[in-house]
Amino acid sequence: MSAVNVLKRIDAEVDDFMRRTRYFKGDITVGRAYTYVKQHRLNTRQRNSVLKLRVATNCPDWDTKLQIIKACTQEIIADNEYGRGKPHWQILEDLGVEIGLPREEIRAAEPLLSTRICWAAWEGLMSHTHWLEGIVANTCAERANVPGYGEGMLRERGWCGLERHRYNKLFGLRDDQMEFFELHSKADLEHSDMGWRAVARFAEDYRMEDAVVNACRLNLGIWELYLDGIAAEGDRIDARRKAV
Repeated sequence: MSAVNVLKRIDAEVDDFMRRTRYFKGDITVGRAYTYVKQHRLNTRQRNSVLKLRVATNCPDWDTKLQIIKACTQEIIADNEYGRGKPHWQILEDLGVEIGLPREEIRAAEPLLSTRICWAAWEGLMSHTHWLEGIVANTCAERANVPGYGEGMLRERGWCGLERHRYNKLFGLRDDQMEFFELHSKADLEHSDMGWRAVARFAEDYRMEDAVVNACRLNLGIWELYLDGIAAEGDRIDARRKAV
């Protein structure tokens, strides 16, 4: 199987994820936006300080290893290319303040049970599998921010492009207040290209074409569960707000 065919297969998995995931449907709500900020700030820190670095540790290709570490530093230490020197989790925290969350509340947030379950699942798929399967886990959801998958606005703008539209509609934010979505539209193209290049370069030689496609499918299933958990908690917050 050629590298082109393997990439087509994992692209098809991303496309299916974008089309089926309920979180992308309809409008965002206040409860879902608040929960996304709190949970994804935690998730960004956990994935990039622990899980993705496990993949880097297992990777024998030096250039790919350094690219993984660079992507992680942008997320958790400082992004001088896209984020004005701030790490991505901090820019997400700033977005939370812009939509009305006290910074102390964001920092005091605990992971939902659904988030913890997803971390446990990713632990298995990123720490205890071949590094090429792990790098798919590193990057497959970042591929969702690249236009061309799903349908409608998702296909035209990518996930973060959709979120820019939804958050602007709900909260009336200016472009500079939605920096998190802007930087991810750019950074995730670079990050996901790294994973896709590794698959194209190594999957056929390692005879792992089916394995990387399966890793992509499993990891996107975990991402769907993660977003479902955020949506469910957000809906509970919205219900409490309406009851007051």
